[in-house]
Amino acid sequence: MSKPSFVYVIYIHAEPEQVWQALIDPEFTRVYWLHDNVSDWQVGSKWEHRRADDGSGTVDIVGEVEEFDRPRRMVLTWAEPADAGKPEKTSRVTFEIEPQEWPGGPWVSLRIIHSELEPESEMLANVSWGWPALGSSLKTLLESPDLMRLKPEGTTLEDYKR
Repeated sequence: MSKPSFVYVIYIHAEPEQVWQALIDPEFTRVYWLHDNVSDWQVGSKWEHRRADDGSGTVDIVGEVEEFDRPRRMVLTWAEPADAGKPEKTSRVTFEIEPQEWPGGPWVSLRIIHSELEPESEMLANVSWGWPALGSSLKTLLESPDLMRLKPEGTTLEDYKR
């Protein structure tokens, strides 16, 4: 039986490098994802998806950087910390960023492919609503001039929750 995949594509009015940076820089991810994505982003390195919204720093997802082709393609393994090292519980997330030739550019397509999911799992259910919600939040952040900045000194995450 093959494992299911979830594919989500969104078009964002931004440069490829802006989208790329927003995927890996904790200053960005904590604004739209409420998590810090933490790694040195070298192929073979570990990465963690740490909560930023409650101050606990709880790690919700762990994995390894399998591909890192800035600013076009990144592949990460994806598992809950208790399932790290269990191939049957580990999935893969691929981010593909492709420039689009549309009027009023720059535009990119961001394709998120979450593959090798366990059939009928809670993870499959969560990513099926989670990736579209994340894509919408990322698009809003990158396309809103008032939000397209790193968190200024002295502000808190609450300042972004308006």
